[in-house]
Amino acid sequence: MIKKSKEATLNTSNNKLKRNLTLFEATMHSIAFVVGTGIFMKPAVVLLDAGSTGMAMLIWFAGGMISLCSALTIAEIAAYIPKVGGMYAYIVELYGDFVGYIYGWIYMLISGPGGAAAAAMAFATFSSYFIEMNLTQLRILSIAAMIFCAVIQGISTKLSMQLQAIGTIAKLIPILAIVAVGLFKGDIPGSVNFDLVGGSPAGGIAAALLGVLWSFDGWVSTCTLGEEMTRPEKNLPKAIILSLTFVTALYMLFNYVVFKTASTEQIVASADSSIGTDVAEILFGPAGAVLVAISMMISGITSLNAQIVPPARYLLAMANKRQVIGSEFLCKLNPKFNTPTRCLVVVLVIASIYILSGTFNSVTNFVVFIIWTFFILCILGIFKLRKKFPHDDSLYHVPLYPIVPLLGVAGAAFLVISTIIDSPSSALLGIAIGLVGLPMLYYCKKKYGTDHNISGDDAE
Repeated sequence: MIKKSKEATLNTSNNKLKRNLTLFEATMHSIAFVVGTGIFMKPAVVLLDAGSTGMAMLIWFAGGMISLCSALTIAEIAAYIPKVGGMYAYIVELYGDFVGYIYGWIYMLISGPGGAAAAAMAFATFSSYFIEMNLTQLRILSIAAMIFCAVIQGISTKLSMQLQAIGTIAKLIPILAIVAVGLFKGDIPGSVNFDLVGGSPAGGIAAALLGVLWSFDGWVSTCTLGEEMTRPEKNLPKAIILSLTFVTALYMLFNYVVFKTASTEQIVASADSSIGTDVAEILFGPAGAVLVAISMMISGITSLNAQIVPPARYLLAMANKRQVIGSEFLCKLNPKFNTPTRCLVVVLVIASIYILSGTFNSVTNFVVFIIWTFFILCILGIFKLRKKFPHDDSLYHVPLYPIVPLLGVAGAAFLVISTIIDSPSSALLGIAIGLVGLPMLYYCKKKYGTDHNISGDDAE
């Protein structure tokens, strides 16, 4: 226990997140986060980079397996460390405050709010299918959508997850309809085959895999809900595994239908738009394109709602560790709703800056390298975890240990090495951005001292 100093009581036991999220709600959150715009936008890009439909299908499968191996591994870590902050909390526990801070800083400042900004802009862009808007109007609608999601989450995380579940089911219906009809409609002259060679790849296997893994990105966000879930030691791993298994199957079937329904030329021509609307129009007529456009809007808003959750929890966890300026202010939850409203506002402001400046894509390119590096660290953390924590038969454990973790590491390492080879400047800039946060860490250490833990459980 620590003394009840001014600094040590920044977060009290009455100022804790509500533990009321169910397995179903967490699973829907994960599916909503992962199944965003990628399923509609990436098939054409991946095909163009891969060079053939067979190679594209193989890469989609490989991306699912890499993600699943990573998920199976991190799910065990989540079972043993079900804390607010997700991967940040895991890295702190396994590697210490310094390493955790660098990761949390990058995610909280760039990756998390940037993802929210991208989802908000996607929602606004899909909305323009029905109402023509200029750039200023798109940005206004994007920020308004973020405010709406932040307000709902500020009132109740559970309410937000319930709406998320409804929205996720709504956006999955058109996707599942395309899959169901496309699988059994056999008179469509599509291009599906299993040739591993074809046209010359535009970007190569590494670029194609990067696009695929971007489409799978987001499942780890469920880990940030550990302190708000019922029975997190059981339900958190289940939510991760169930959601990613479902998404992998969905992506494979959707891409098969795309390749079965549309010609290679049609698919490649849609690289700057959405092949989803084209395939829907072939299968269902003009009404099908409208249906998918609505689905894309729902995908955008549900993805946005999911994207706001992790960075706010990361910031809360860092504030509880006294690692950010204004920790006294940020670590306090809303007294009425017990939600991190102050952290949500900070994320909202940062994401709005990305939307208004249009710098999200250029900035995130700099941090791809370092984010994946930390992802490797987290997967490798399973080996430290098993040495640090006594074995508990009641908790989930990764199957086929250590093969599954090593497969996840191999896939992630492939991307990191590819980034270093293809874009060394981005790798160096990613490291630089991470190091920019060190002066703030130094300032917070001087102000608060070296005793970082100020969570409700320890402030006694």
